[in-house]
Amino acid sequence: MPNIKAPISAARHSPEWYQRFFAWAMATAAQDYEKKMADRKQHLFANLEGEVLELGPGAGPNLPYMSSQNDWLGLEPNPYMHTYLQQKANELGLKIEVQTATLANASIPGNSKDVVLCTLVLCSVPNLEATIQEILRVLKPGGQFLFIEHVVAPTGSLLRRVQTGLCPLWQVIGDGCRLDRETGKVIEASGFASVAYETFDAPVPIALVKPHIMGVAVKAESAAT
Repeated sequence: MPNIKAPISAARHSPEWYQRFFAWAMATAAQDYEKKMADRKQHLFANLEGEVLELGPGAGPNLPYMSSQNDWLGLEPNPYMHTYLQQKANELGLKIEVQTATLANASIPGNSKDVVLCTLVLCSVPNLEATIQEILRVLKPGGQFLFIEHVVAPTGSLLRRVQTGLCPLWQVIGDGCRLDRETGKVIEASGFASVAYETFDAPVPIALVKPHIMGVAVKAESAAT
């Protein structure tokens, strides 16, 4: 399975049988990755407060880092993920709301969310720049965008050349997932007041998706987007 969790675009492009299979696979196949990423996620998601919007939450691997005090909304376009999300929420004693939607069509009011988060989602959105602008729009002034994403390898590296060459095929296999995105640079150029992230090699067996970034972007306190 090329993606560790379901891409946000999956429900719009995949047949029903694939959506069902992907939901089952993502609910059962990512335990090793999540265990190895637990310390990083615990650090990134510490002290979440207020209204939290998660994009493409999949089967709910990030729910254990949420608090019962959070007002959590997940936009998950694959409807067959919803049962897994609710089961996970029930296990954790969380009250959640899930919509079968993407950020582009969910009609989230501007300046309404304290936190927007996504993990392994931005590789698959049809228009990365537009998605980041929507995230900026829906955040409250001073709100935080938290992200973990796989990205293209450094310029001039052999891995980058391989990623670029295989990207068209990978998009077909991975239901829109792109190997060639410089997501960090796009976030930096999107108008946030501050952007801080680290790069690292993720604990995954497929070298093509090892390069990762993890970080926080903050909307300006005076923003009125």
